[in-house]
Amino acid sequence: MSPTPVRVRFPGFIAAVAVAVGAALAATLLIPPATAAAVTPPPPGAKFDYQIGGAYTPPSGVTVVSRDRGDAPAPGLYNICYVNAFQVQPGEQGDWDADLLLRDSAGRLVIDEDWGEPLLDLRTADKRQRIAAKVNGWISECADDGFQAVEPDNYDSYTRSKNLVTAAHAQAYIRLLSAHAHGQGLAIAQKNTVELAGDRVQNGLDFAIAEECGYYRECGDYTAEFGDNVIVIEYTSQGLSRACSGFRNRLSIVRRDVDVSPAGSPGYVYRTC
Repeated sequence: MSPTPVRVRFPGFIAAVAVAVGAALAATLLIPPATAAAVTPPPPGAKFDYQIGGAYTPPSGVTVVSRDRGDAPAPGLYNICYVNAFQVQPGEQGDWDADLLLRDSAGRLVIDEDWGEPLLDLRTADKRQRIAAKVNGWISECADDGFQAVEPDNYDSYTRSKNLVTAAHAQAYIRLLSAHAHGQGLAIAQKNTVELAGDRVQNGLDFAIAEECGYYRECGDYTAEFGDNVIVIEYTSQGLSRACSGFRNRLSIVRRDVDVSPAGSPGYVYRTC
């Protein structure tokens, strides 16, 4: 919540000066150090490619691309930097302090079974700060490498946390990331998690990247909060058809294969409206 200025009565001229100074100070306190207005989200409806599984030459006409933080930006395009911000990439568990990995009451790691990724423990302010310090270092590298935006993945990991992490924990943490991203001149995406889209302003999120919102008929829920600043990724022909029928020429819409394979790989799929 915004701070409420305290009103104090002073006689005569002193009162006028005090009110003016107080108003100026309150206005200063209400202005965040780096606002979303200082950054530029990807242009709505632009032709998009999702390359988080490996970089390759974008298809003709693509002007916006998302790539893993370990890959270089595509020259001359709007580049989004993919960061796994809420879970640990396979093989990178040793890069984290053990107490920052979420464990259940029996001491077992809580794992995203679909991808074999341990969840990060966001339950205390101290742990959120420590985790954010590491992830924000990656975000700074994204900015240094020339990306224009960042995509922090697994915002919805709290739904896979065995009720140990809450939506409030996830939002408190993502605000640390969004403040840092804006300070680096980067726009920041809300990845999935449509149930929290209504809080996107207070969480400092500039646009959405929505997987399968066409398939699950959720694209309108994203546009209700983000307008046309929504990138849609579908993994089925049905999902692509639904997204295109409702949002063609408004949103960036692409169908990729589930493994997001580089072009030329077995199973590679790239389709648009």
